[in-house]
Amino acid sequence: MRASSQAALEQARERWEPVLRQVGARAHTLGDQLFGVVDVLDGSVALRRALTEPSRAGEDRAGLTRDVLTGKVDAEVVDLVSGLVRERWSEPRDLADAVEILAADSILAAAEQAGRIEQVEAETYRLERILVDQRELRLALTDHDTAPERRGELMERVLAGKVAPETAALAVRAAAHPRGHTLPALLRAVADQAAARRERLVASVTSAVPLTGSQIERLTRILERQHGRAVQVHVALDPDVVGGLRIQVGDEVVDATLASRLADARRRLAG
Repeated sequence: MRASSQAALEQARERWEPVLRQVGARAHTLGDQLFGVVDVLDGSVALRRALTEPSRAGEDRAGLTRDVLTGKVDAEVVDLVSGLVRERWSEPRDLADAVEILAADSILAAAEQAGRIEQVEAETYRLERILVDQRELRLALTDHDTAPERRGELMERVLAGKVAPETAALAVRAAAHPRGHTLPALLRAVADQAAARRERLVASVTSAVPLTGSQIERLTRILERQHGRAVQVHVALDPDVVGGLRIQVGDEVVDATLASRLADARRRLAG
């Protein structure tokens, strides 16, 4: 998402947060409705273009939005999307991407108000690691020859009774409608959004052996000093790492594993 679209999204998030605090548990319902708006936008290229056409007046785009959504979703969603279409978007798809992020924000806000936001973050990250490790399950949940609702039902069965309702809702959505992204990447994005609501960064650490509590605490302090804010460290085990650690914070990756150093040495020798 380019800078202009990102700025429009951030402004919308600032306007949306007070609404989410006011509506309480109904934030989950608004999130579901926003995901429905994403489906409508994805299903109609003509509508998406009409709502992002810069030569068309912003109020005209907002009027079209009200015509399409009024009576189908709650008034708060109509107002939010009407405000979004008044903005200028770098690409028509950016509008749907922004609505998707706001939908996840809404469901996470419901988890936060229920005291489950930390649980959702941990469960979503753990599910992402499970899918990375369990190839057969990952392939079943991402098979493009399987209808979206079937993939969603499979995810629902996998998670039934094991996770918070918000975790299940976001994971089922990701499985049914990946929108061109990988399922693990979508789950990681949700974990990052949950951490952001707790004003934390997420550090995904991969190690060949389990880290002790003191090692995790020391690593957390180092990362917090580097980034200047609280960091939530999640550790995953991977025997292929062959010593050292691989650390990812957002888009930043530090690969200090023996395997990566050997690969780097081979590239230098070959060069």
